[in-house]
Amino acid sequence: MFDLEGRVALVTGAGQGMGVGIARALAGQGARVAVNDLIEERAKQAVEQILAAGGKAVPVAFDVTRLGEVETGVARVAEAFGPVDVLVNNAGNAGGGPSMKLMQFREMPVTEWRRFVDVNLYGPANCCKAVLDGMCERGFGRIITISSGAGQTGLPIGISLYGAGKSAAIGFQRHLAMEVAGNGVTVNTVSLGLMSNVGDSEEVQGLVATQPTGRLGTPEDVGAAVVYLASDEASWVTGQVLGVNGGTFLA
Repeated sequence: MFDLEGRVALVTGAGQGMGVGIARALAGQGARVAVNDLIEERAKQAVEQILAAGGKAVPVAFDVTRLGEVETGVARVAEAFGPVDVLVNNAGNAGGGPSMKLMQFREMPVTEWRRFVDVNLYGPANCCKAVLDGMCERGFGRIITISSGAGQTGLPIGISLYGAGKSAAIGFQRHLAMEVAGNGVTVNTVSLGLMSNVGDSEEVQGLVATQPTGRLGTPEDVGAAVVYLASDEASWVTGQVLGVNGGTFLA
């Protein structure tokens, strides 16, 4: 089951964190994986991990917020492996993690607003634009966008614009799913709970204690969910939001 042999996958933001886990999981099931990151060196390091494990992968650096760069990157993937069958929109900006700057909306400068929309909404939109025509023409495609429980509920901790960007991406994917369902293309979202990349501070350990499963999510947890949605077995699953959150229901 879940054999991805012969499929070509593009994973954005896969040079670190959850993206590496997703790329490794897809490669482990036989997919040829294009590892994207804004920083080329990170993409190369992730590719080295995949190659060392016996998988097939190439690095492709581009900025998902720039459509021209995305289209050029997708063309490079096609040259190396063939047209993209599976797109995983994983690239995102800080809505969690040690570098996260929690900031109430009233205190947030207007200059900060756009970056949350650019990466979390226009990033997936640009990538979908670059691959969707080909998927529809071939009669097969899998689009999976990584979102967050923060995009499904309100939280008082100071991530309002991040949550808005993630919520917008969920809405976009649901509508897109309906537009292309008749073309053999499925479009789904994976909504994450509290993940292991948030660090190991005392505050984080307190949050772990509130998790039904008693632990944080891992890259392997996310990769397994993406592998399923990318597979032939998930051909009747589209327009859905799959919560990978250890039982923490935020919506």
